[in-house]
This record gives sequence, C-alpha cells and structure tokens, in this order.
Amino acid sequence: MNPSLFHISLYGAALVMFVTTLFFTFLHQRTVKLNNKMFIIIVSVLGVNALTEMIFEYVMPLRFESDSMFFVLEMCMYFYFLLHAAVSPLILVYVNTVSGAYAKYSKKKRMLFSIPFLITEAFLIANPINHWYFSFDEKRQFQRGWAESSLYLSALFYLVFSLYTLIYTWRALTIKRRVAIAYFFTVALTGIAIQFVNIDLKVELFAEAVGLMGIMLSVESEDDRIDIDTGFYNRRALQLDLNNYIVNKRELWLICIKVTNADIIPRVTGSENVDILSTLMSDYLKTKVPRTYIYNMNPETFMITLPDRREKDIAELAEDIIKRFEEPWTINENEYLLKAVLMYADVPKRVPSSGDAFYMADSPVPESNDKKILSGDDLNYLLRRSAIQNAIVNGLKKESFEVYYQPTFNLSDGSLHGAEALLRLDDPSIGKIPPYEFIPISEQMGLVDVLDNYVLSEVCKLLTNELKDVACVEAINVNLSVLQCMKPDFIENINGEANKYGVDRNRINFEITESVAASDYDQLAKIVAELKSSGFRFSLDDYGTGYSNVMSVFSMDLDIIKIDKSILWSAIDNKLGRILLENTVSMIKQMGRKILVEGIETQEHIDLLREVGVDYLQGFYLAKPMPKDEFLALIQGEINKKQKEKI
Repeated sequence: MNPSLFHISLYGAALVMFVTTLFFTFLHQRTVKLNNKMFIIIVSVLGVNALTEMIFEYVMPLRFESDSMFFVLEMCMYFYFLLHAAVSPLILVYVNTVSGAYAKYSKKKRMLFSIPFLITEAFLIANPINHWYFSFDEKRQFQRGWAESSLYLSALFYLVFSLYTLIYTWRALTIKRRVAIAYFFTVALTGIAIQFVNIDLKVELFAEAVGLMGIMLSVESEDDRIDIDTGFYNRRALQLDLNNYIVNKRELWLICIKVTNADIIPRVTGSENVDILSTLMSDYLKTKVPRTYIYNMNPETFMITLPDRREKDIAELAEDIIKRFEEPWTINENEYLLKAVLMYADVPKRVPSSGDAFYMADSPVPESNDKKILSGDDLNYLLRRSAIQNAIVNGLKKESFEVYYQPTFNLSDGSLHGAEALLRLDDPSIGKIPPYEFIPISEQMGLVDVLDNYVLSEVCKLLTNELKDVACVEAINVNLSVLQCMKPDFIENINGEANKYGVDRNRINFEITESVAASDYDQLAKIVAELKSSGFRFSLDDYGTGYSNVMSVFSMDLDIIKIDKSILWSAIDNKLGRILLENTVSMIKQMGRKILVEGIETQEHIDLLREVGVDYLQGFYLAKPMPKDEFLALIQGEINKKQKEKI
C-alpha cells in the first residue's frame, strides 16, 4: 500500500474514534462538569490534529503542483504543532479535575505550571520565521528542527506531574478510574515514544484516540453514579464525590433535605411510585444549583454539595428552599403541602467522612426538634449517632455489652416469677448508652441479629448453669426484633442456639412487641406455632399501644399478654382510663391468656391491679434492671426466704 494512503487511513480511523467519542459524550449529556469540558477540549484538539494530518498526507504528493498546495501543507503542519503542544497541559488539567486535586493549586502555582506551555506556544508561533521546530527543504520535504525535542520534554514534564497527581490522589479515585487512566497513559505514551523514535511510524494520534475512547467509557461514563429509574445522582455518587473532596482536603458545604410527610404521595396518587417526589424535588432544585450537585439518597431525602461557598450563601439558599415548602406542590394536577427539614454542614469540619454524611441522610430527625433548618450545634445528635455506632462496633469486639435482668413478680404473693433480659452498653468513651439509642442504630447497621443472638446465648448459659435447678425462676423473657423474626433462617438459628446449650426451651419466653406483631400476622403466627411446638413460650409486649388487630393477635398461641404501662398510668389519672384497663384485663382473661402489667412505680399501681386481677407485675417500684450477679443474689434471697417459711 502507498505509505500516504496507509497514513491517511490511520489518521482517518483516529478521527472517526475522536468524533465517536464526542458524539457519545454529548449524547449522554456529559458536558456539565469541569472534567467533562476538559475532556471535550482534549478530544476536539486531537480530532483537529487527525484532520490536519489527513490533509497533510493527502497534499504531500501534490506539493510540487502549485504554491497554494505547498502553503496548505505548511499550514497543516503549523496548526498540528500548535494544537498538539497543548495536549499534555490539557491532560494535566483533566487529571486534576477528575481527581479533585486542582482546587489545592493557587493561581500562582497554576501560572507557574503554564510557563513551559506558554513558552513553547510562543516559539511555535514564531516558527515560520525561525524554523526551530520544523521546516521544509528545497525539495519540500518535512524536516525536524533542533527544538522539536523540547516539545517532547514539555509533554514529559506535564505527564510526569499528571502521574504525580494520580499517585497523590489515588485514594480519591475508584479502581475503574485508576485502571482506565493508567491504561490511557500507557497507550498514549507508547504511541508517542514510537513516533519519536521513528517519525515514519505515525501511530501517536491513533494511540491517543484509543486511550481517550477508553477514558470515555470508564471515566466519563456515569452509569454507576446515576439511578436508572430517576436519572439523578445516587448514593454511590455522593460517596465517591465526598471521598474525592476529603482526600484532597477541599472544603465544601453539604445540604440535606428531608421531606417528612412523603407518605402523602402514595395516598393522594393511589400509587407506590416513589419517583414522583424525586421528579418534583429535582426539577425545583435544578433551578437553584447545577444538576451535578444534586443527589437522590432515598425517596424522601436529597443531598446537595456546594464547594467554594460562604456560609452566608448556604444559609440564604437553605432559607430559600424551606420557603418553597410553604407553598403547595402540584401532584397529578392537584396541589398539596409537603413538609421538610433542612440541614447543612461543612465538610470536613462538621462532617469528616462520607459515613457521617450518610448518617445525616439516614438518621431520623429527633422527635423533639421544632426547627425547619438545622445547622451548627443543632446537628450534635449526628455526632452522637456516629459515636454510638463506633461504640457498637467496639462493644462487639471488646465485649462491652452486658445482659441485665429486670425481675417479674407474681401479684398473688409477691414472689419472684422470672425476669426480662435487657441488653446494656457501657462504652469507655461516652459511658452508658440506653437501648433506645443503640438498638435502632444497630438495626440500621445490620447488627441487630448479632446482638439478639448474644442476648439469647447469655440467657441460655444462665438457665443451663446458675439457674439449672432454681425453681423460683419460671422463665426468662427474651425480646425479638421484627428484623430478626422475618429472616428466613430465624427458626433454625433459634433452635440451633438452644441445642448448643441444651437449655430447657420451656424456660425461654420470647417477647414480641405489638408493632412487630402488626407487621405481618400470618408470617408471625407460623413462627410462633413452630417454636411453640419446640417448647418455647411467647408473650406479646406493649399491648395497648394502638397497632394491633385484636383478632389477629389473639389468633396466635401466646402465653402472656404484657399490658403497656400507659394503660396503667391513665387508669390512675382518670375514670375512662380505669374503664379501659378493666375491659382490657377482662377481655384477655376471657381469651385464656395470662396478664403481666409493666410500669409499676407506686403501691397505688399494685393495689389497683390487685383489684382488677392480673397475674404478674414488672416495674421500677419492685426492681430495676440489674446485672447478672445482682439478679443471682436476688434469687438466692428468694430461696432463703422460702426455706425460712418452710421452717
């Protein structure tokens, strides 16, 4: 093949690849962010280079036909050098934008880095006069100039700093991006080296085209960052972007918007389509900030990242967004009011890690909160949550968890009946953490199974060792969480733990809260029936808190119904409360269940319950939750008391 035709084909292939890369970049709208723009510029510059080289190779055989043809030849080479000298500096800028490192460079440093490029371009502009970089001899053959090697040195300078930036910010990039950028450098540098050694092997542009197409597919592509259903940035995108900022020690503001009554949408639309709220919010938020700063964390929560802003600007934006919620939103051509709470904090001062940002997104706003905008000290509860999560993890490693036992008593004679096993956590750093704090967090961490199994294991040990022959403890109550009950291997795990210790199953009484029972009666009824057939007992806790379908609850084979303390306390305060207590006790008795009332705090409570006739009592007035050793001492006192009574 004619060498010119071969080179034209090679440059033509490179040009097609550059055009294809640009086409897909614009097709997928990857044009907003700074790294997108730099990528487009690099591809465009190299595309023009490929075009000028194609024209050069085509005109080269015609250079003797006319001076105009020769002029075209000179101009093609002139513009090729001018543009190609800019590629390496542009790559450095691109690498810095992708990794987020560009923000750490001051204007002065950026000017210093641009000096080699500016000097090179200045001399290239003067090349028609001095011919330092290239020229054409009398036969109109291309000749390299003595300064051409400086172009490669300049390129090497910028590529070395690009590699340095990659190494410095390596942790800020995903594995896919690391591999893709490393591959681009390898392919491009190989092509440059080959053409530098032998100018007749014109593979530099083709190698760069291959590398850039790889960058487009793996770095510029945002398929893994965007939710397919909604088209908005997802949780993974936020994690990657925050890590990028944190690694590069760059500050930004994080705004979290929680729609607190999002459940209104399925009610008014009759649809479970969660994308309606996402569309509403994103359409509005895009009028306030660029789309690339908005993240859809879950159907009710949205995040905004804003770098290089003043706190005053963030506060004004927060006020503006909250004011929008004072106006109705149009849903299916009808207007509805949505409620929201907005939080903003600075990264990394208040939010030092991406994990803390997810706490902000996922943690419920404290019930005591009455503000619409939270910032500064208002967000201390997030720090508390982070500390509790660390305490849970450390507690499992260092065995900081301990099972306490709150005794239950027979109403008839005040004797000990059993106890409820309650988990406690005492962290060396933040002290005692109440269960209402660490239990919900452990559920969100996916560790509640571990904690539940720990409690069951400790109870089994107690029953098979210290309490093996103790008759005054009828059973130990063990709480079950809804997450634990609905696991497919739940029954196998429970039986496995009991078999491990050889415990008398009849001495373990599982407590299910009324809210757990309300979640899935049919499934729970099967679980209760199967475990009851193995010998375990079951109680319903917190009865009367308002969740239950009474017939569904009592269709389960439960041994004890624990009436919630709120019913007892209201019975002391007013007549209607007493009527409710009496009717509740009467109904449970007619259904053949034993009754335990919790929340006993006065003698008046005991006297009232003796009048209405219940079976068991539990409360601080009788005994508070206590460590195992104190519980064993209480049992020994009960045993001694009974022995004296016999004498």
